[in-house]
Amino acid sequence: MPDSKTAPPAEAELMALKERFKAFINGEVIPREPLLDQGGDTAEQAMAALKTRAKELGLWALGHPAEIGGGDLPFMTFVYMNEIIGRSHYGQQAVGSLSMQDSIMLHRYGTQAQKEQWLQPLVEGDIYPSVGLTEPEVAGSDPTLMRTSAVLDGDEWVINGHKWFTTGANIAAFTSVFCETEPEQHKHAKFSSIIVPTNTPGYEIKRIVPTMGSTLGGHCEVVLNNVRVPRENLLGGRGQGFVIAQKRLGPGRIFHCMRWLGQAQRAFELMCEYANVRYAHGSLLAEKGEIQRYIAESAAEIQAARLMTLDAARLMDQGDEARVQISLIKFWGARMLHNVIDRAIQVHGGLGVTSDTPLEHMYREARFARIYDGPDEVHRMVVARQLLKDPVGNAPW
Repeated sequence: MPDSKTAPPAEAELMALKERFKAFINGEVIPREPLLDQGGDTAEQAMAALKTRAKELGLWALGHPAEIGGGDLPFMTFVYMNEIIGRSHYGQQAVGSLSMQDSIMLHRYGTQAQKEQWLQPLVEGDIYPSVGLTEPEVAGSDPTLMRTSAVLDGDEWVINGHKWFTTGANIAAFTSVFCETEPEQHKHAKFSSIIVPTNTPGYEIKRIVPTMGSTLGGHCEVVLNNVRVPRENLLGGRGQGFVIAQKRLGPGRIFHCMRWLGQAQRAFELMCEYANVRYAHGSLLAEKGEIQRYIAESAAEIQAARLMTLDAARLMDQGDEARVQISLIKFWGARMLHNVIDRAIQVHGGLGVTSDTPLEHMYREARFARIYDGPDEVHRMVVARQLLKDPVGNAPW
């Protein structure tokens, strides 16, 4: 269950907060996207200005618990905000929610010393985290296959392994490395999470893996060669790595799907806007039956995905793991995102595949959505297995 304990705001307050987020994302973040895409010092200065502006507007770190310096928004309220934040791929970074799940895991499982060292800088946006989970030699969809290991040598963990898609490792202060520490235990109790500062000797970023879309820091391939860290760097208990990973991923998938809705809604608006002004073969595109079908089907898919995601979030907020619902929205939401952006590109024609609109970049990132946080095939398998066991009791309605 999410950490927030505050009561949800009244409808009027919720609407006012949504409007404030819309004004910031639409009016200040999106116009700066071309500059931010360029990278370098100028982009860093622009992002720093956006962070400062978000703090001035009271929009910074609102999903973090109050006791770690956040805004303590109720879970469901922040779910709604993520649809707006997701309109820009820089939205999370600009409002301080990029490190939220890592901050909450550190708050929930970290020692007092770990919190004092890392937590406040994370919440303030002064440092970034990264997570070392996926490995190139084994299937990322099955974390029980991880080969990275850690053994105690006196008061130090000695870690050896190979990770990739360690997102943001090149700008992160530390990586939470998931590794085998209990080889004799059951497969779900073999692994632990250990905090490894990225400047530790033996921690090597081999390369930034080229991928479709942008990555806000890069998907890094990391080699850990006899990396030594104090035994106190263990996050949570020994063998709790699988539990920590699942607790992090569940709410994270809800937020992913809401942000996909923001991207899809933005693409939908661009599609409608262009269809209303583009003239071809005797009429506006908006007057052609095929284009009207694109509009209607996109609206239906967006709304269906929105309602499915909100329902999964509601169940999670009530303490339910919502495994079937989360797997449903993960593969259905990714499909919806691709379909809507694809139609928007088709309506724009040649313009749609250029960088003169954000659509080509959105399309590349949308393809990635069907893989990260569990590929579509795995989530469909989870749904099917649960329903085959009990088609009534496990039904997502």
